[in-house]
Amino acid sequence: MEGKSRGRSARLRFQIASRREFERLKASDPKTLTDLERAARFLYLQRLAFGGKVAGRNFGIDRTQPARFNIVKLASTLEAIHERLSGVVIEQLPWRNFIDRYDHPGMLFYLDPPYWGSEDDYGKGAFDRSEFTEMAERLESLKGRFLMSINDTPDIRTIFGRYTMDAVPVTYSISRGAPSRCGEFLISSPER
Repeated sequence: MEGKSRGRSARLRFQIASRREFERLKASDPKTLTDLERAARFLYLQRLAFGGKVAGRNFGIDRTQPARFNIVKLASTLEAIHERLSGVVIEQLPWRNFIDRYDHPGMLFYLDPPYWGSEDDYGKGAFDRSEFTEMAERLESLKGRFLMSINDTPDIRTIFGRYTMDAVPVTYSISRGAPSRCGEFLISSPER
């Protein structure tokens, strides 16, 4: 088994950006890989996925730029990520549990829920539309503070209207067409 794993790792050194390899890795079962192989697979797929999507990944290219996956730069990229995350604890909890566990005076939460109307973009059932209302209510009793980014819709204005809302123009450029201007909100705790 060790030789098989070493063979997989050695192949990564010679990995190039290709649609065929993208589709092969996308279809592969990550449970058959070591932790490092899963991380390399994830990075490869994310760097080459259209818009960086996790669910419903499609091979994405930009005819004006080189491939975003470059094995020559992988080591320095991973070193930079490691340095940036040094001393950081990564949690994988439902948002409610995370807030309950870490809420205290002086804490700042950055919330980035799925956009209204795009709740299934991170996986079917990962975030239900009813959770927006629940989140708005939970934030009222927050001991710390929060900043949230979300798309500007009438429903979001209604649900989070009790908080400070700053409209921010954003340009989306992940589609094949011309970049489009959209509205987003930065919603934050009221001043105390």
